[in-house]
Amino acid sequence: MSSIADWIHLFRAGNCLTGFVGVFLGATLSLNGMPNGDEAIITFLLALSVYSFMASWNALNDYIDVEIDKMNRPDRPLPAGRISLRTAKFVISLMMIVSFSSLIGAALIASNMNEDFSNWYPTIIIWFMAIFLLVNYESIGSYTLGLKEKGLPGNLAISLSVGLVALFGAAGVFDPLNLKAITLFFIGTLFNFAREIVKDVEDMEGDEGRNTYAMRVGAEKARLTAWLILLLTLIVIIAPFALGVFPQIHLLLVTPALFTLMGVKKHIVLAEDTAASKKIKVSMILTILGLLASVLI
Repeated sequence: MSSIADWIHLFRAGNCLTGFVGVFLGATLSLNGMPNGDEAIITFLLALSVYSFMASWNALNDYIDVEIDKMNRPDRPLPAGRISLRTAKFVISLMMIVSFSSLIGAALIASNMNEDFSNWYPTIIIWFMAIFLLVNYESIGSYTLGLKEKGLPGNLAISLSVGLVALFGAAGVFDPLNLKAITLFFIGTLFNFAREIVKDVEDMEGDEGRNTYAMRVGAEKARLTAWLILLLTLIVIIAPFALGVFPQIHLLLVTPALFTLMGVKKHIVLAEDTAASKKIKVSMILTILGLLASVLI
């Protein structure tokens, strides 16, 4: 029998909540304040769309990898048999329907506002871009790219889907090209790109037979690649302050994130992959909080 905890684990509800919050972050950065009125309703619906989309994607990943996870993560709900594959398949489809319905609901509200609806079109395009990434990551066949088995391109696909959340929120309030939201897109993408590589190194023992980047080049080269991406992330965090996208004095707000990011190097050198992955996530959260504070104070 499955429990609520099993569904939370299957959906990776904590990660989904990050996506939910990310939509509000994109809208808040774009508006230089929290959305209200119809913009708040639209943002909530888009956040629900992202939450449902991510839950569906995460569950689909486990559904496809159930045999691999019997070795890698035998305690997860599907390989442990606490949730049946038939039930999981139904709920995966249901969550995607909720995601699309929420998008349509947001579009209907946006179309009745005084804003130029053509500025809202990118919201729909971004949703379908995420679908494109999902299909071409999870599926293997002559009509898809099969990114999951192509190493870095697969890691990048996942990371882009995470970064797009910020642009999704900005587009929802009719400002898809907002520089602050674009900044968050690049930062989120790069942080997750590095973390995905480190997580692949963590899973190397159970990933035998898979064509991950870590399996192809080895743990040391994969860790080095992750560190180089994090150095690029460092530059991307600082650059918007230097260029005036955010006030220069507000660079102090992301200083804790920068120090945390630099602290990842020790774990990379010592091959402490779990610790490195956790610290990357902490640095990303601190960066987001710093950027949010910059537009709210």
